Amino acid sequence: MLALSAEGALPRVDYAIFADTGWEPAAVYRHLDRLEREIAAPAGIPILRVSSGNIRDDALDPEHRFASMPLYILNQDGKQGMTRRQCTGEYKIKPIKRQVRELLGYPYPARIPREVFVEQWVGISTDEFHRAKDADVRYMRNRHPLIDLGWSRTDCVRYLTSLGLADTPKSSCLGCPFHGNAQWRHIRDTSPAEWQDVVAFDAAIRQGNARANAAGDRLLGQAFLHRSRVPLGEAPIDHVTAAEWAARQQELDDRTAVADELETGVVDGCSPWACRGEAEPVQDDFGLAS
Repeated sequence: MLALSAEGALPRVDYAIFADTGWEPAAVYRHLDRLEREIAAPAGIPILRVSSGNIRDDALDPEHRFASMPLYILNQDGKQGMTRRQCTGEYKIKPIKRQVRELLGYPYPARIPREVFVEQWVGISTDEFHRAKDADVRYMRNRHPLIDLGWSRTDCVRYLTSLGLADTPKSSCLGCPFHGNAQWRHIRDTSPAEWQDVVAFDAAIRQGNARANAAGDRLLGQAFLHRSRVPLGEAPIDHVTAAEWAARQQELDDRTAVADELETGVVDGCSPWACRGEAEPVQDDFGLAS
């Protein structure tokens, strides 16, 4: 959408906003720098980078309030579960809303007049039109330009390829539990330093986040980044195992869908308003309602 706006195929946007969790792959930051240098700056479109902190550091800091990641849990009785997903709201949606309010001239907690709003573009293609939703606050009105253009994911890839951007990386936290095996393999096989980073983080959160542990609210079980619920360095990421298959078969009858999800993980990266991890969080006029 940024490139289409820069070349005039779509109206010129006033700003592009990137919500940085502080723990994206290095390739994502390099790509963002390139977009800013080659696409946005020549068109006079500022890219604003906003953040609520570093999600990795916050999870390991006993002094910091942490918005939980959707970790896979193995309870002491052998039952399986997942922790709540609050990270999208805290590290993606909240800083974007804060920035939008400042651009409008009504920083929190100022009340924004009904007639004051931004038009916000969300990059959902025709393949996933069912994920297109209205904004949850009056001062942001969602628009979906790719759907308006009738563009599918294939159209987007073709267009990016024509611009020399075929290697556009997926944006998501390095240690996102929604990664599929293909994503874990890619980190392991192409970036040894980042692989060691996520393996170390996986070990560090085995008993839950540091703040909860410091407060005496210890996890009654063990937490893992990989859905197999074994340490990431030992997880079966090279193929879909029978155990993985059986676990997911209880939830989905379609075996093809099971294997595909285990392999590819969450499609399209971590989009603030279109994360597939679970139902969208309930939000108030500024941040998240608990």
